[in-house]
Amino acid sequence: MPEFDRFTLAIVDDIYDREQASDGHSRYGAYLAQHADDFHDGGEPLGPVDFAAVAWSVATAPVMVPGYVAVRPDVYPLTVHRDYEGRAVLSAKVGLRHRDLTRRPDSRFRPLDWERDPWGRHDDPWPVLVGPELTDRPAVLVAATLLVPVPDGILLRPTAARPGRTLTHEAKQVVAALAAHANSALAPLVDDLLGGAR
Repeated sequence: MPEFDRFTLAIVDDIYDREQASDGHSRYGAYLAQHADDFHDGGEPLGPVDFAAVAWSVATAPVMVPGYVAVRPDVYPLTVHRDYEGRAVLSAKVGLRHRDLTRRPDSRFRPLDWERDPWGRHDDPWPVLVGPELTDRPAVLVAATLLVPVPDGILLRPTAARPGRTLTHEAKQVVAALAAHANSALAPLVDDLLGGAR
C-alpha cells in the first residue's frame, strides 16, 4: 500500500503499472483500451478538460483496483470534472465526525456518527469512515466536498483518439499533473479541515 501523509492525497505508481502490465508496457494502458469509447467524440480526440476527467476516472478506483493513481482512503471520491463554465475542477469528499464540527448535534439525542471501517487496519492514520449500523438511534453523517480549480497549464489536448502508446503516454502525463496538483492545492485544504490529524 502506498505511503500517504498529511499532504499526499494521490500517488502515481509507474513501477507497479509496468510490472503488472499484461502487455509488458502498461496496465493502465490496457484499462484505457477497455474504455476506448470514452476517449473520443465522434472519432475526434476529446478536449483538454474532458480528456483529463476521463483519464483520471480510468486511473482510479472503482475502474482500476488497485488504481494507477492511489487515493488516500479517507478522501473518497477524489474526482476531476467540468464545472458549469467548462473548467476542470478537482473534487474531494471528506467525512467529518461530530467532534470536528464547531457546533455539534445536541448530545441529548446522541445521534450515531461515522465509524472506522471495521475491516480496515486499526492503526491506519487515514481510516475509511463508514456509516453505522442503525439501531434505534438516528445518525448524523457530515461530509465536506472540497473543490479546487485545475490550472489550464497542466491540461493537455490529446493527439490520439484511440488506445495505444500515444494515448497512454498523454493520459499518464495529465494524470501525474493532476495528482501533483491534488497534493499541492487540495491536500492543505483537507489537512486544515481535519485539523492536521484524523
